[in-house]
Amino acid sequence: MIDGVIALYIFMLAAFTGYEVISRVPVILHTPLMSGSNFVHGIVLVGAMVALAAADSTLLRVIGVIGVFLAAGNAVGGYVVTERMLKMFVTAGRKKG
Repeated sequence: MIDGVIALYIFMLAAFTGYEVISRVPVILHTPLMSGSNFVHGIVLVGAMVALAAADSTLLRVIGVIGVFLAAGNAVGGYVVTERMLKMFVTAGRKKG
């Protein structure tokens, strides 16, 4: 039981810290910050797959599959936003060619 309470505490602390850090980033830096942190999404995906591989009950497997899908969606979304951001900086001459 104590392991679950500690894990919940760490999760809540990480969520609060992440919210506080991101809320203080200027609006103009949000997209470059997201594109620069795409590697973190990949690490989260690998961690979710490792956790899924170590699952030994049906409930843990279901949670693992959900985690893998959410992490994959997060990684793909980060790259999609990065691609859209980079298209904004293409000059008019390069768009036509």
